[in-house]
Amino acid sequence: MREPTAPPLARAALDRDGEARAADDFTVRFDADPAARVIALHRDRVLLAERIEGSAPAMLFLRPSEVPSSTLRCYLGRTVASAGMDDVDDVAEAAELPPGTPVEVRVFDADAAALIEPEEARWAGLRSAASVLGDRDAGLFTQALALANWHSVAPFCPRCGATTTVVQAGWARRCDREGNLLFPRTDPAVIVLVTDDDDRVLLGSNALWEQHRFSLLAGFVEPGESLEAAVVREIGEEAGVHVDRVAYGGSQPWPFPASLMVGFTARVADGTVPSSVAPDGVEILELRWFSRADLTAAVEEIALPGGTSIARWMLERWYGGPIPESQPWTTT
Repeated sequence: MREPTAPPLARAALDRDGEARAADDFTVRFDADPAARVIALHRDRVLLAERIEGSAPAMLFLRPSEVPSSTLRCYLGRTVASAGMDDVDDVAEAAELPPGTPVEVRVFDADAAALIEPEEARWAGLRSAASVLGDRDAGLFTQALALANWHSVAPFCPRCGATTTVVQAGWARRCDREGNLLFPRTDPAVIVLVTDDDDRVLLGSNALWEQHRFSLLAGFVEPGESLEAAVVREIGEEAGVHVDRVAYGGSQPWPFPASLMVGFTARVADGTVPSSVAPDGVEILELRWFSRADLTAAVEEIALPGGTSIARWMLERWYGGPIPESQPWTTT
């Protein structure tokens, strides 16, 4: 398997096919296309294909005629060939859905979901499923969930309060009174791998987590603020120290509900004593510095970020490879 060069949820290649989604007759043409496929979403969970012994988990792709009425449908785009195709998951995915396959997500209520598949175990959330799905399927799931989450909070126009109608194959909503268009939003957040002069990494435990969970420090970008300025502010607020040498490291979507996690590295500023870090006591309750040896030893007592997170990807790039752990970060 090739070494991943991008965060887990940022590896999928997809033609989003923006021109097609704007056509007035798009839904009619999609439903009539024998190549078209649908992924089913219910309560933020996607329907997985029935497992065959020895096969990897995969999303189930249905024909439009195989699904009941949905509460929402959004066009995700067309599949494309993965560069290189040297990964087993890539080859399997391409065999199932050839390049150019148009894909929609459809959101179903409880009754419709039960008609499609009554077995609860076949419906899986992104945090648990993405780590075992191939890159394409994980990317489609991420995109589908991000769109569905936006639609769930945008039934009314923020300008006048009127109802809105889904248009452009799920990529916009139109105000029923004034006709203005609303588009899906993304909330940028910075996540920072802070190191000191000894190349130790700073990890924090959030007040909302159970004890012994540690991750990189992160926070939302404020209005009128650059990403780099947000890095300096967030570390100052949460850890009480100044950082510099801020450098971009990568990004990935995180649809819980609509974040774009932008990864940075930063170094504690010259003259700052690493031991002076202090949690704010509100968001962050504990801060600890870890060398690579410290982190290896600490996995018996702490839980680290899950495999689908950019935090885990950034940590393992610093660590130099996969981090052994005995307490996985449990999610649903």
